[in-house]
Amino acid sequence: MANIDPETVVDIIDWNTFGQILEMDDDEDDREFSRSIVWNFFEQAENTFTQMDAALTNEDLDQLSSLGHFLKGSSAALGLTKVKNSCEKIQHLGAQKDEVGTTELNDPEYCLKQIKIILESVRQEYAESESFLRKYYDSEGSN
Repeated sequence: MANIDPETVVDIIDWNTFGQILEMDDDEDDREFSRSIVWNFFEQAENTFTQMDAALTNEDLDQLSSLGHFLKGSSAALGLTKVKNSCEKIQHLGAQKDEVGTTELNDPEYCLKQIKIILESVRQEYAESESFLRKYYDSEGSN
């Protein structure tokens, strides 16, 4: 395993969850299986961000909620905690609920404004996660 201390990346990744993905690799030296999952996630995330931009432009809260839900699930499966949490907020706001999903807001303008702010933040969280994962696989010797 790479010389990465799980304690130093705890706010980026849930090591227990990510470790379960790593356990599925047949070969710890090449990590082909887990690497393919992670690289597919990168593609999905980039496509989802593009779709979120379009939905935000179109003020389509239902689509934003759906896309937030989708990316929340994908990021949760890899243990990307920050990304998952922000996507969950987008999901709730897209459904015109508060960020935790407990209170109806019925204020589309407010929800769109909040989603725009969170979308900027989740992009940075994603970039941080992507950077960590690419470095992890580089240190593993996988390309």
